[in-house]
Amino acid sequence: MKKLIALFISHGAALAIGFAAGIYVLPILVAPEGPSQQEVQETAASALYKTTIKEKLKGSDFVHWGKGEFSISPTAITLMGEVAPGPDYKLYLTPKFVEDEAQFLAVKNQSLQIGDIKTFENFIVSVPTGTNIEAYSSVVVWCESFGEFITAAEYRP
Repeated sequence: MKKLIALFISHGAALAIGFAAGIYVLPILVAPEGPSQQEVQETAASALYKTTIKEKLKGSDFVHWGKGEFSISPTAITLMGEVAPGPDYKLYLTPKFVEDEAQFLAVKNQSLQIGDIKTFENFIVSVPTGTNIEAYSSVVVWCESFGEFITAAEYRP
């Protein structure tokens, strides 16, 4: 009986570790290649705002992070940099700067979901026609599936 319990625990732990590793690795394996540095630079050239992601945001940690520079224009938002790999990332514009899950959830209903983030190194996300980027002040990368804050940057104080 003790052997059966030990086997159950060890196999359960291995299954849990494998599942967690799969959640982390699968998005990396299926992610399309990101835009080239030149493509991002060309798109960012028309940006009205540029902002750098600050290190060590309150809500970021070793598996939820971002680094680089966002460029925001009325037609596209780019990131020249990278974000931690993960599933179901969304790009939001928020009315005020947030740096963790609780702060984002407090303003999520006032925020605008711009689109999906499909790549983890450099990205370009089209801004929906008619969006007033002046009505917002910050960019947030959010994992919709797990309700996790990834990173953010303020482009308009």
